[in-house]
Amino acid sequence: MSSQEEIESAIAVKGEEIRTVKAEKAPTMKDDLAPLIAELLALKVSFKEVTGTDFGPPPSDKQKKKDKAPQQEAPKREGPSKKELNKLAAKAKKDAAKAEKLAANPELAQQQAKADVSAGEEDTSLYGDLPRIQSTEMTERVFVDVNALKEDMVGKEVFVRARVHTTRSVGKGCFFVLRQGFATVQAVVWQSEKVSKSMVKYASSCSVESIVDVRAEVIIPSEKIQSCTQQGLELQIREVHIMSKSADLPFTLEDAARSEANAKETGLPTVLQDTCLNFRHVDLRTPANQAIFRIQSGVGMLFREFLYKKNFIEIHTPKLIGGASEGGSNVFNLKYFGSNACLAQSPQLYKQISCACGGLERVFEVGPVFRAENSNTHRHLCEFTGLDFEMTIKEHYFEALDMMGNLFLYIFDGIAERFNHELKIISQQYPFEPLQYHRPMLRLTYAEGIDMLRAAGHATASYDDDISTPHEKALGALVKAKYGTDFYVMDKYPLGVRPFYTMPDPENPKLSNSYDLFIRGEEIVSGAQRIHEVDLLLERAKAWEIPLEGISSYVDSFKHGCLPHAGGGIGLERVTMLYLGLHNIRKASMFPRDPSRLSP
Repeated sequence: MSSQEEIESAIAVKGEEIRTVKAEKAPTMKDDLAPLIAELLALKVSFKEVTGTDFGPPPSDKQKKKDKAPQQEAPKREGPSKKELNKLAAKAKKDAAKAEKLAANPELAQQQAKADVSAGEEDTSLYGDLPRIQSTEMTERVFVDVNALKEDMVGKEVFVRARVHTTRSVGKGCFFVLRQGFATVQAVVWQSEKVSKSMVKYASSCSVESIVDVRAEVIIPSEKIQSCTQQGLELQIREVHIMSKSADLPFTLEDAARSEANAKETGLPTVLQDTCLNFRHVDLRTPANQAIFRIQSGVGMLFREFLYKKNFIEIHTPKLIGGASEGGSNVFNLKYFGSNACLAQSPQLYKQISCACGGLERVFEVGPVFRAENSNTHRHLCEFTGLDFEMTIKEHYFEALDMMGNLFLYIFDGIAERFNHELKIISQQYPFEPLQYHRPMLRLTYAEGIDMLRAAGHATASYDDDISTPHEKALGALVKAKYGTDFYVMDKYPLGVRPFYTMPDPENPKLSNSYDLFIRGEEIVSGAQRIHEVDLLLERAKAWEIPLEGISSYVDSFKHGCLPHAGGGIGLERVTMLYLGLHNIRKASMFPRDPSRLSP
């Protein structure tokens, strides 16, 4: 520039740029200011060459008098010397010329950018927090699940979204364990030509349980990584972004996943069950819980599979009803538009109507069941998931009982065959003995069960009353010792302890055509042949003192032709708990509801 006016204008513009950068107070302010200051100094040198004077306003009278005053020793100047300033000015001119050249040639600029990255210069697009995902676009990026990483991917780059399970800084790098479900893989961010120091620092700052997106090369580690499920693979991270940052955790997953045996051996803490349930969204992330609820899902899947193969139809019945479905007082009452209603204790009445009266003949349902039982025990819930089925019979309720036995054998076999990995994971925190069962299942009458108890010294076991929980468990131990099975059925229960719709025994009016199934000495199924004749049904309802107006539509459905039928109701959480030996049903209920818990 040779014109004084042009130089003054350029100096003014550069000064405004410097003020703008200072006002933003960005973390990189010092790095951004250095080239701008150098360019400003170069312009001031040019100004002096053209005008012969320094750039700036003329000195005031006050300043002139000050200049004539006796000179004191000047303080040591901080900042660059004149020689250094000249060097900066020269570099600024060189950078400006380079910028003009790159601006005129986009292809050359792109090549230079790649060269800068390979030379270790900062590329901030490779790390940082992701913007909020609001479904603004869909890219062609394909994410690979952690458990889907395979050896044939070695040498290739993949995108992975996972939680930060652990993080550890070492020298110029950072080691991650990334987790998805209960699958884990080690990932490494290491300072290199492709990874900056700032990127390593950012990666090291990721909090545990944050969700990150990484672009990484799949490599084979120098030795197997014993602490991860992916032991023969490792990720070399080229790009890392936090998608969702985790706040401080209420407890560590390591503590929540620790077995009681390990806690006693090491003296390390575990987490109380109530604390786990209060923060269930965190507790669910432990390996054992991931496995428990996958197995519970498998029980429901196998239940459906078997019954579909046997020509059953899935139905969906109301949970708001006008009267108690089981009889008794254990119902949640509520107002329904000015009328009295309650939550269904089971789908019993409706599955009978659809099966025996509606012509569907074989039906099942998976749905919620509500019991207003003020029982704070290891096996009771106020809401649980019922697996119910009902089927017509030709001659004998054993037809339904055989169906029930084969159903459970199918479920037990299916869990062992399809969920072996999950079973191993659960046993690490909750050790249990594999379930023992016979083909066909063992059958006992109620009287035979009471005989076994009395012979073993349980004198209070009664032939006329329902079996108590302690007697159930004692009988389970006796059956296991004598017959070598954890799974069996007892039938011919006393009529007085069964629901009003239960068919009486034809030979002994004090007994009924009913049955319960047991796993490890605890009931998992209650079932029976149902009454299919109106007169007998009304008689039994009156004996139970059930208001007939609440079940009038149910009773009326039997007036127009009804097939004999039988069925049963299964508690999904109990099956899961007892199969896995968990000892508390709350461990098998994702969000349990009991007399003291209504949240989360």
